[in-house]
Amino acid sequence: MTDLLVLDIVYDTTVDGPGFRTAIYAAGCIHQCYNCHNPQSWNKNEGTRYSIEYLIDIIKKNEFAHVTLTGGDPLIQVQGFRELSEKIKLETNKNIWCYTGFVYEQIAKSKKLAQILPFIDVLVDGKYVDEYNDKKLMFKGSSNQRIIDIKKTIKTGKIINWERI
Repeated sequence: MTDLLVLDIVYDTTVDGPGFRTAIYAAGCIHQCYNCHNPQSWNKNEGTRYSIEYLIDIIKKNEFAHVTLTGGDPLIQVQGFRELSEKIKLETNKNIWCYTGFVYEQIAKSKKLAQILPFIDVLVDGKYVDEYNDKKLMFKGSSNQRIIDIKKTIKTGKIINWERI
């Protein structure tokens, strides 16, 4: 089983998706967006190795929180985050949000990156662009980023934006 390089684990955050969430901050990012809110996550050597079993245990212990994968960029370690996401779906009823600097179209075209899509619920895609920063936006940093309902997008074959229920 794969270990993941993780910069941080934040419990009960409410800024990375709706409700309480356990946020797993991946170490390593190739996008390195100007004025990124988390530049300390760029270097994967700053991360700590955690087994997927350990991460599943802490996710399960946080009974009322769903899960957010963010970073850094979780898709830099896509194999491990796919394994983690699949296990979350098999063993819990939690929804999974994933933040990435890649856009959906890039991910869908890449056999390697697309392997995570069946196991996540919402994808917040695209690089952070400082000139599009808007403090009023919920769950994203710049207006170019999209919040995509992955289940509906896969089912319909066209990008469906996530809507708060």
